[in-house]
Amino acid sequence: MNETVQFLAQHDYWVLIGAVMGRQACLPIPANLLFVAAGAMAHSGRLSLSGTVGISVLAFLLADFAWYEAGRELGDKVLHFVCGLSQDPGSCTHRATGVFSKHGVRILLISKFIVGLDAVAAPLAGRARVPAIQFLMFDALGAALWTSAYATLGYIFSNQLDRVATHLVRIGAFLTVAVALGLSFYLLRKCARWYRFVQEFSLARITPEQLHDKLKAGDDVLIVDLQGRRSTAAGIPGAVRINPRALEQYKDVQISPSREVVLYCASPGEYTSARVALALRQRGIEHVRPLGGGLLAWRARGFPVTSEVPIAGTANVPG
Repeated sequence: MNETVQFLAQHDYWVLIGAVMGRQACLPIPANLLFVAAGAMAHSGRLSLSGTVGISVLAFLLADFAWYEAGRELGDKVLHFVCGLSQDPGSCTHRATGVFSKHGVRILLISKFIVGLDAVAAPLAGRARVPAIQFLMFDALGAALWTSAYATLGYIFSNQLDRVATHLVRIGAFLTVAVALGLSFYLLRKCARWYRFVQEFSLARITPEQLHDKLKAGDDVLIVDLQGRRSTAAGIPGAVRINPRALEQYKDVQISPSREVVLYCASPGEYTSARVALALRQRGIEHVRPLGGGLLAWRARGFPVTSEVPIAGTANVPG
C-alpha cells in the first residue's frame, strides 16, 4: 500500500481522474484502493479531502454522462454491448431494464458499490429519458458517497493503512473467486440448457416439402425470415422479415400462442432460428419450428422465392 501512496504523491489528482475514467470504462483498475490512499494522504495534509471528493465527482460525471448520452441515442444497442458477456444479451437487457423500472434514477445512489449494476445504470438512465439535470444530480450524489466511503476509510485508518489494504485485498480476492465460481456455474447451466433446447428444437424441424404443402393447403402459418435488414435478399413468398439482433423491438407484437410459426435464415445452420424460437417460447408461443436446411434447401427444391419480403416493424408483424 505504501507504493500506492508514493505513486499517488508523485502524480497527484491526475491519478484519481485516470482511475475513475478507467473504472467507468470497465477496465480492471483498483480505484477503491487509490481513494483509500488519497484519504490517508489527506490526513497527513498532502492532499485535500474535499478536493479528492470534488475531483472524483467531476470525473465520474464526465464518464457517466458519456454513457448516459450513448444510452439515450443508441438505446438497446449500448445495453447489448455492456451485457456482451451474457449468453443472452436480450434477456440481460430486459432484467436490467426491470431493475431500473422498479427503482428508477435512485439506483444511481448505490450503483457504484455494486459490481455490474454500475456498468448499466448510466446507459439505462439515458435509455429511459431521465432528464439530464436529474441524472447528473443523482449521479453526483452516488459518486460522492462512493468516494467519501473509501477516502474516509483511508483518512481514519491512515496509521494502519497496510493492514486496511491487506483486508481489502483479501475481501476483494474472496469476492472475485465467489463471483467467478457463481458466474461459471451460471454459464455452464445456461450452456447445458441451451444445448438441450437446440437439440429438441432441431428434432422439431419442418421440411421444405411439408411447408410447401401447408402453404398450398392454405394453413395458417406465420413464416419468419431472419435475414435482418437485407432488404434485397430473396425469401419465401408470404414471409415477414425481422432483425434477429434486435428482438426487443418486437416485444409488443401479439402472436396467437396457437399459431404455427416457421423460422428460416439464409444458411443451413439453425442457431439463429433457435435463439429466436427460445425468445418466442418465453412469450408462450409453443408451436415454433425451424425450416430444415433453411432457405438454401427451399431453393434447392425449386420452390418459389421472391425479392419482395416485407421488413417487419412493431406495427406490421401479422398476429
